[in-house]
Amino acid sequence: MPGQATTASRTLEITNKRGLHARASSKFVKLVERFRSTVTVARDGVSVHGTSIMGLMLLAAGPGCRIEVMADGPDAEEALEAIAALVADRFGEGE
Repeated sequence: MPGQATTASRTLEITNKRGLHARASSKFVKLVERFRSTVTVARDGVSVHGTSIMGLMLLAAGPGCRIEVMADGPDAEEALEAIAALVADRFGEGE
C-alpha cells in the first residue's frame, strides 16, 4: 500500500577511486535527506546513520569495500534504488 512503512536492504560495493571520502559522503547525505525513510549504513559490524557525513567517513569504506545499506520507511525501496545508482555512478566522480 502507498505510504506504508517497509524495510529494505542492499549490499553495495564502493567502486570510486577514493572510496567514501568527504565529498562522496556529502553527496550520499544530500541524497538520503530527500527521502522520508531512515537510512542506516553498516560495514564490518559498525552502523551509522545515513545522514551523518562524519559517520559515513568513519566507516573507512575504500575502493572495493562492501557496505550494507538499510532503509526503513514509506519510501525505503525508492531510497535504496537512488543510493545504489549514486554508488554505481561512483558518486559522480567518473573514476
